[in-house]
Amino acid sequence: MSDQLTELLRAKAVQLGTFKLASGRMSDLYVDARQVTLHSTGARLIGERILDRLADGVVAVGGLTMGADPIVSSVSVLSNFRDQKVHGFLIRKQPKGHGAGRVIEGAANLPPGAKVTIVEDTTTTGGSLLRAVERAVEHGLQVVQCITVVDREEGAAEALSAAGYKLEALVTRTDLLRGGHA
Repeated sequence: MSDQLTELLRAKAVQLGTFKLASGRMSDLYVDARQVTLHSTGARLIGERILDRLADGVVAVGGLTMGADPIVSSVSVLSNFRDQKVHGFLIRKQPKGHGAGRVIEGAANLPPGAKVTIVEDTTTTGGSLLRAVERAVEHGLQVVQCITVVDREEGAAEALSAAGYKLEALVTRTDLLRGGHA
């Protein structure tokens, strides 16, 4: 049985064909989850689902800019309507080249050792998610959870598991392809 988020991803984000992914791999499936993370209904659905499954004690969600940006914003804003007060933070791939040279934006809202969840829009091999985890840990944060909107089921869960983390997916490749073309 399908749900509204899966249907929205199928309609707005999924393409079949031959594509080169950010990981360098070739794939028969392309998922541009930004088409849904930036969609008003998609943003709400994603924010609600992440809030529903946040681990106990999580005070913030964050991830690599730019894929995580709309997810972080959705979760943070929606948390206020639930009185959960979950802050957001963004992780740069490289330190900012001017000003304070930050790698993590929003750090002023995060006490040392804060429990955080790392989020991503689409996960393939897990490399980007693991980089985000490493940066958060280097900053003194305690990563207790990793959530992706779409797991392409191409090794990310295994890579995170090998590093001591569990990948949670809102939707998987199997979900998107169940019942025929996405």
